[in-house]
Amino acid sequence: MENLSKQLLELDKNIILVYAFNGTGKTRLSVSYKDLTKANNGATHSGVYYNAYSEDLFIWDNDHSNDGANVRLLIQRSTLNQYHALLDEANLREKLAPYKPKFDFRFTSYNNPEDGIEYIQFILSANDPTPIKISRGEQQIFVFCFFLALFDIEGWTGDGNQSSHFFIDDPVSSLDDHNIFVTATSVMNLIERHYKNRKIIITTHHVYFFSIIADWLGKGEKASAYKDHVQRYILKHKKGGVRLVSPSNDVFLYHLELLQTLKKAINSNKLFAYHFALLRQILENLSSFHGYGHFSFVLKHIGLTDDGELAQLLNIMAHKNVFLYEGRELVPDNEARIRTIFSLIQQTYNFKLHA
Repeated sequence: MENLSKQLLELDKNIILVYAFNGTGKTRLSVSYKDLTKANNGATHSGVYYNAYSEDLFIWDNDHSNDGANVRLLIQRSTLNQYHALLDEANLREKLAPYKPKFDFRFTSYNNPEDGIEYIQFILSANDPTPIKISRGEQQIFVFCFFLALFDIEGWTGDGNQSSHFFIDDPVSSLDDHNIFVTATSVMNLIERHYKNRKIIITTHHVYFFSIIADWLGKGEKASAYKDHVQRYILKHKKGGVRLVSPSNDVFLYHLELLQTLKKAINSNKLFAYHFALLRQILENLSSFHGYGHFSFVLKHIGLTDDGELAQLLNIMAHKNVFLYEGRELVPDNEARIRTIFSLIQQTYNFKLHA
């Protein structure tokens, strides 16, 4: 892994997106990169990390002796405790808001504020302060947002501190499709704020998450700003070892994963605004395959005559300010449009899907 870490460190790109097949060692890559950059920086950290070890800092105390009356999420002591006092709860709530959490939280700190937060308790609302235990997926979302809020603390990540890079390893392992989309948006917000002055490395085993980020970087509203700063890789076993391989659109066809995700949503009658963003991404990939720059070509190609109107609708509904805060199912007309476009794509291209 050390050679791969050196490859990432020496790369003259500030946005690095890595898709890793299961078992190839993406978490080991994160640790190796940390060790290498720390060794090069006088044995002190030069960047900050989110990975499986970050989640391990949070452990449930289920309070079995009192039938869970005081259930709480303990935070294990680490070097991060010194920054807890600087954590902005309003900022954390803001980062949680797009996930539409069904809980609120409250911190309990040690007597000495410099020792940080001892534990977190979750409640349904301020009017119902009884402690509750949140689900595994909710916990993962909370911990990720907790770290995003920590990333904003100048004393930790500001200039002259651990400011050379962010390394985020697989923040979506237990999330549903909508929350994967929201997490991708959170990551893109981080990239947008920091890519000019520090390296941002994202690794994931989730092809859906990878494809969303890759598409926004390559074809999104600000793609022209990112184009000279982005490197995509696949981490895979090759020639007796592990290699970082640069994919190309004609080799790494992740649109099948997106189609399967959309088919699953259609079959379960659970279509939301973010599925328009997913559908537009599929259309853009198909348009690129045909050598055209705009996805309206595919709308014409599959037999739709109102391609201009549909393209405008897709652009509006795919905007993150729509899908982030649209939690209800779609109105019947828009749901019917997604079903029609998906059906015509399948009739035209006959993709083999298993969802």
